[in-house]
Amino acid sequence: MAKNKLMKFDEMKSMERVFEPSMSDFIDVKYPLKGNWNKEVFKNDNPIVLELGCGKGEYSVGMGRKYPHKNFVGIDIKGARIWKGAKEANQEGLTNVAFLRNVVDFVEHFFAENEIDEIWCTFSDPQPKKPNKRLTSRQFINRYKKVLKPNGIVHLKTDNTLLYESTLEEIEEYGYETLANSNNIYEKDWSTFSEEFQEILSIKTHYETLFANKGFKIKYVAFRVDD
Repeated sequence: MAKNKLMKFDEMKSMERVFEPSMSDFIDVKYPLKGNWNKEVFKNDNPIVLELGCGKGEYSVGMGRKYPHKNFVGIDIKGARIWKGAKEANQEGLTNVAFLRNVVDFVEHFFAENEIDEIWCTFSDPQPKKPNKRLTSRQFINRYKKVLKPNGIVHLKTDNTLLYESTLEEIEEYGYETLANSNNIYEKDWSTFSEEFQEILSIKTHYETLFANKGFKIKYVAFRVDD
């Protein structure tokens, strides 16, 4: 392992609100923070928003800056990526931003029923050969339902046409409620939406900037998944 990665991993261990549980911490036992994120981590009762596959945490940190009345947890298995967002949040004193290093598949092990208000999937892997592994597949939506509050929202932001279109197909097939939809957010007039909604869409991840500069259309859809 590269020396700089080891340094990053060591540094993360000393950062507040960065959690790296091992399998023994949540398989066959209740993870201590499950149901207690607001009480133990954020010290408030504000809504909790998850960013799944957060990468460098640009959305978690960006939203944390804009919305101090909400709490944000970025989840990714890649520690070297999380380090960047965690370091920024730590340096800026963003006490409403936390990071969890683990795979998204175990989300229901880390959060309790009705603990989460919103979920963001930002430029996640489209999994072209494994549709069930897509973060907006029925398999993952069923996991999200175990932690989302009633009327909880799932957001997808992507440059990938396959992932975007498959998500629309899932929404139609399972009767989810579409709240917003665009196959090119930079050409859509969002003036009828709230200022907060427009501000959220203005946050750009590293990959979004990269793909947009190459001419890729950035797509977005938000939906509710209540039965």
